[in-house]
Amino acid sequence: MNMRCTLHRTLLILVVVVLLSGTGHAQIAVHDSSVTIRNAITAALKEYLLEVQMAQHSQIRRMAQRLSFFTDLGKYSAPEAPRWRRHPGEDGEGEMLSSSLQSALDFGDAEGASYTALVHSVMVDPALAAVPAEARRIVQSQLATIDLADAVGVATIHNTGRLRFAGRAELNAIEALDADVTNGSLEQSATAVLDKISGATLIAARQRQARSALLMGLVEQLAVDTKRERDTHAAALNMQLSQWANAAAPGAAFSGTGDALRTWRQP
Repeated sequence: MNMRCTLHRTLLILVVVVLLSGTGHAQIAVHDSSVTIRNAITAALKEYLLEVQMAQHSQIRRMAQRLSFFTDLGKYSAPEAPRWRRHPGEDGEGEMLSSSLQSALDFGDAEGASYTALVHSVMVDPALAAVPAEARRIVQSQLATIDLADAVGVATIHNTGRLRFAGRAELNAIEALDADVTNGSLEQSATAVLDKISGATLIAARQRQARSALLMGLVEQLAVDTKRERDTHAAALNMQLSQWANAAAPGAAFSGTGDALRTWRQP
């Protein structure tokens, strides 16, 4: 009997402890409208920022796509570019007399040895000092024209040869750049594209420099031609003026010659 009462008492105590522990862990629900609104606004802003970032990422991806993604870049290439021709050094039967000059036109000749070896040299006689001053000035002017033409010829041949020699290397650089630009790979970054633009700008600067050098050579040739033409006209005019100034003496010497020729008859 006592044992049964003890068991009932123990079970009652356990039930009470379980009930008390369950009540201790219970939570009271509290509803705050301001917190709910704040959380809703925060969630909406985060969702908007996520959509903006996704749109930006999509736009950047579209901007990063190369033109090769849509079309073949090979159609913008210009194959079979004209080559820089080299002058032949031999004609098949032996060395040409102008091979040195042709070599200078291909590679340059700063000293002008190839040019001076083929042109007629001017031999100035020491007796020129005994010539009257006016005649000596005329001869010296003609010699100056020849010296000027020689200097311009040597410089022009050398510049042409250097430009031709550099043009072959420049052509290789252009072909390499052409191959890189028309490359259909989609893995190239924006840095690679900027490097191509920088390379094209450098080649364009070199070409402008070469064009300026060629124009300067033409200007120098025109200056020589202008001086030669001016000297020719000046000499012709001086002869005309001299003839007019001294026309009296030759006219008197030949006076009556026409009548004599018209009236002469063979005996």
